[in-house]
Amino acid sequence: MDPITAHGHSLPPPFHTARDLHLHHQHQQQQQQQHHQFHTLQQQPDQDEQSGSSSGGGLNLTNREENSHNKFNTDFSPKLESGGGGSGGDTDSMTRRPRGRPAGSKNKPKPPIIITRDSANALKTHVMEVADGCDVVESVNNFARRRQRGVCIMSGTGTVTNVTLRQPASPGAVVTLHGRFEILSLAGSFLPPPAPPAASGLTIYLAGGQGQVVGGSVVGALIASGPVVIMSASFSNAAYERLPLEEDDATSLQQLQGGGGG
Repeated sequence: MDPITAHGHSLPPPFHTARDLHLHHQHQQQQQQQHHQFHTLQQQPDQDEQSGSSSGGGLNLTNREENSHNKFNTDFSPKLESGGGGSGGDTDSMTRRPRGRPAGSKNKPKPPIIITRDSANALKTHVMEVADGCDVVESVNNFARRRQRGVCIMSGTGTVTNVTLRQPASPGAVVTLHGRFEILSLAGSFLPPPAPPAASGLTIYLAGGQGQVVGGSVVGALIASGPVVIMSASFSNAAYERLPLEEDDATSLQQLQGGGGG
């Protein structure tokens, strides 16, 4: 069949020429390209939407994570705002105050007790010096009477002369010593009035020039032969008691009677 007369009619496969095959092949390629372009144009908006949604979703997810993280930090971070309401002050105090006692609170040194004035009943120490030629007994007795304080003599040093002593073991009980004697021991007490005179007295032990030792209660004057230094303590409000006490005797008698009856 002539190709001209066969226009519009398809020839059987054995009668296709090389030109027809080439044109047919180009036509198929164009159709495939158009179909591919059309398919690509349809897919591009979908991909844009997906990419936008995916990117938007990622941004939304990131924003959600940041918001949740900020909220977590806001809820659990310590409040450092000064002033304000009671909740902020409570949180601040709870944050700054440690629990329990502070370290070393039980071992803190206590301040010393300082007495700013003397007590009337406190003992006072005195160093008394009796001048040469003065009576030691009379000097101490005058001191106790003027100060209205009792005086307790603990020791004394120096030299005395012409001493009169009472010695119960010797005949006549009173001995007078002439000359100068060194004081070995001196003790006694003096109380101001209204204490009885018997409450005051002085006992002395002396060393003689030849090494003898004599002692007893001083009777009369005790004249200093040179400076005599006395160590003493004074006190006030001395209570004079007569022993034994009557109340103690009555209590003892009641105890004895109660024990015998049992």
